Amino acid sequence: MLATFTDRQFQIIEAAGRILTASGVSGLTIKNLAKEMQFSESAIYRHFESKEAIIIAMLEYLAANIDSRLETQVSALLTPEENFIALFQNQFSFFKNNPHFVVAVFSDCLLEERQQVNATILKVMGMKSKHLMPIIIAGQQKGVFNNAISGEAMLHIVIGAFRLQMFQWRVANFEFDIEKTGNNLIQSILTIIQSK
Repeated sequence: MLATFTDRQFQIIEAAGRILTASGVSGLTIKNLAKEMQFSESAIYRHFESKEAIIIAMLEYLAANIDSRLETQVSALLTPEENFIALFQNQFSFFKNNPHFVVAVFSDCLLEERQQVNATILKVMGMKSKHLMPIIIAGQQKGVFNNAISGEAMLHIVIGAFRLQMFQWRVANFEFDIEKTGNNLIQSILTIIQSK
């Protein structure tokens, strides 16, 4: 179920996303946001108390969106490898079309209210784990994924590789094709985690 926002709040989140993508966190000010939306700063403050609150709202929306998308993506009819590929292809496709969420996810070290932002980023990561862990467990139980390490350790390796790929895309200013490099990453990870 997606997080509940008013239409105006969602418009503010989208405008903040455009600013984040173009100018980063330092460019996301209430003044710039009001200018982007063509209304007063006080109108922004009626919906969000700060830019940190807007970023947290973006992350809350992202967590709910991931949960909703991946709930329908993973299928009992597919093999663990097919589900693994489908899950990550879905993620790379989503972020290619919504790069501002990548900027928000990697804003944790740039904000003063880091504890609350970090907690929300952990929630986003938790949604990925919620859908990925059953795939890993199924793969290990069926003997298609390596059992030499625990499912939890494998989960950390996989999510760490995914986060590094997204971070590299972010610092490269989204200049390479994330779906193409993402597919290469998926195949590389599968090569590592599959049983020989």
